[in-house]
Amino acid sequence: MSKVPSDLRYTKEHEWAKLDGGVVRIGITDYAQEHLGDVVMVELPRVGQAVSASKAFGTVESPKSVSDLFAPLSGTVSAVNEALDANPEAINGDCYGAGWICEITPDDAAALDELMDAAAYEAFLGTLDA
Repeated sequence: MSKVPSDLRYTKEHEWAKLDGGVVRIGITDYAQEHLGDVVMVELPRVGQAVSASKAFGTVESPKSVSDLFAPLSGTVSAVNEALDANPEAINGDCYGAGWICEITPDDAAALDELMDAAAYEAFLGTLDA
């Protein structure tokens, strides 16, 4: 069973988002990293890059596949987890901590409320495994 922390928001594309001090930290969920397998490369966005909700902004690569990363909300990339360049497997080991992808300064922080909470995401995952 995938871990789904209750203090995060989630997308149907399996990204998580957390508002912290005016920026939104983003990563992929435990479900996503389990289904990808061993992450071998992450294509990060650029600091200063504008991202749009539901649009691809980078990729995560495993021996099985290359998967797009989708922005959970619109805004500007304010930080990226450069440690993933040398250690992409941090996503597998700690997807909600050391394996975060980037931080976005949101155009509208209220857009975070439109994402699924933990209970809704768990219900959504239940429809995928049925």
